Amino acid sequence: MKRSDSHEVSQLNELKIDNSALAFVQHYVQVGDIIMDEQMPIYGGYAGGMNSVAISNVSTHINAFVMSQATWHLDGPVHVRWGITTAREALILAGAANVAMEEKTHTMTGNQYYPIAGPDTLMCLLESAAQAIVDTGSGREVMSGVASAKGVYRDYYTGMEARAMAEAAKGVRGFSASKINEILDNLVKKYEEDYATADKGKRFFECYDVETVTPNEHYLKVYDQFREEMEGLGLHSFDDVD
Repeated sequence: MKRSDSHEVSQLNELKIDNSALAFVQHYVQVGDIIMDEQMPIYGGYAGGMNSVAISNVSTHINAFVMSQATWHLDGPVHVRWGITTAREALILAGAANVAMEEKTHTMTGNQYYPIAGPDTLMCLLESAAQAIVDTGSGREVMSGVASAKGVYRDYYTGMEARAMAEAAKGVRGFSASKINEILDNLVKKYEEDYATADKGKRFFECYDVETVTPNEHYLKVYDQFREEMEGLGLHSFDDVD
């Protein structure tokens, strides 16, 4: 690894860490590595509901910089029922925690993406966009995604989901918090009733030309539909996004 690469250490749920992780921290500190502390608080898990998980999530951020001596912290609130970061509750928790950190600290934060739907589906792109809009509106510096289909299947992720994430983030540049909240409410309504029937999508080689590493015609049509949905919600035209 290069000295410029992030070296990961993970906290355990909730606000715990094991001896092996502490040993990694000690090594990273001694050799002067960039440290990325990662933790995914669970909504509906040990910490309970919205209020208590919100407190736990902010505490986890602080813990990263104090206990792990992190250079930056990678967040990712996850819904205990669906195992995703794109559920409405998870988005609220991620946004609230980062607003608190941005207002009170000068720390660097990121968020990891786990939508329930997979590549070559409109739902996956909509989920990725929702989380990107939350991260942009709350001031995150890093967006880490996308682990499509919950990141549990081999080859079920492509660059198109990351493109959706990036373009959605740019699409809300300069928007007020109230406008972002309005967009998010309408966006999440488009997919939150479909978790139980979500399509895990297609594998990389089924929706991409593996020789040219480009999406096939069908996925491009799905992406065009996604762009229309985003512009219909009031995002800046993707044609204007550099």
